[in-house]
Amino acid sequence: MDYCTLGRSGLRVSRLTLGAMTLGLDESRMLVATKVRLRTGSGPNDVGLGRPHILRTVETSLKRIGRDHVDLLQLHDRDALVPLAETLRALDDLVRQGKVRHVGACNFSAAQLERAHAITAASHGAHFTSNQVHYSLASRDVEHEIAAVAGEYAIALMIWSPLAGGYLSGKYSADSTGSSTAAGRRSKLDFPPIDRDRVDPIVHELHAIAQTLEATPAQVALAWLLGREATSTVIVGARNEQQLEDNLRASEIALTPDERARLDRMSQPPEPYPYWMQRLHDRDRVLG
Repeated sequence: MDYCTLGRSGLRVSRLTLGAMTLGLDESRMLVATKVRLRTGSGPNDVGLGRPHILRTVETSLKRIGRDHVDLLQLHDRDALVPLAETLRALDDLVRQGKVRHVGACNFSAAQLERAHAITAASHGAHFTSNQVHYSLASRDVEHEIAAVAGEYAIALMIWSPLAGGYLSGKYSADSTGSSTAAGRRSKLDFPPIDRDRVDPIVHELHAIAQTLEATPAQVALAWLLGREATSTVIVGARNEQQLEDNLRASEIALTPDERARLDRMSQPPEPYPYWMQRLHDRDRVLG
């Protein structure tokens, strides 16, 4: 397994990470990452990124898993009702207390990353080590702004749902051998949202490349993602040991430049404004 440094931290993590959302996994010698924001009780302060909820959630988590610290505490999205400075101060306090080693975000926009950096730089507080984002052949939105800002501040991108809720495995698409009601996560929860008319041809191409490599479409999709410059670590799920082993084999697959180019071309998202306008004006700024 290959390892990389997570952002500006000294933390070394595997390029493929096990997501335990569906497992209820016990921890032993693992690096443990967890999140805070979602509701944990019925009270008005049992949700969000206010200081009381953050501190109480971490204390409860540490007792539940039997540890004195977590390696990475992530904000599970922003909270529009709480000043970001309050949230970041609470995270910094937890780091100073030794209960949290590193802090990160999930689903933060480029602008939100910029604001968080400005606050922590001014206060000399704990900075974001990572931003957990949705990125796959079915959704390349992070390439427009998030990846650039993350790179500027050495914020690692941790990728969730790299197979688009299982859709890129081919078991849900119209041209796969499985039926549209195949068992799996997406059959129960149609998330993350995808444009099937646009993604089905990508799945078809994954099948074609997988055949030549004696691999699975899922392994090819993961290999493409591992080869992207912005990717630090990819979070994979697994219902059983065999599925986990299959996903881990993606790190051994070497896509040819032509195969990568085919997948890049088919999955290229439309450019939002102002990027298509800037691209137009870049024509007279090319070094010759």
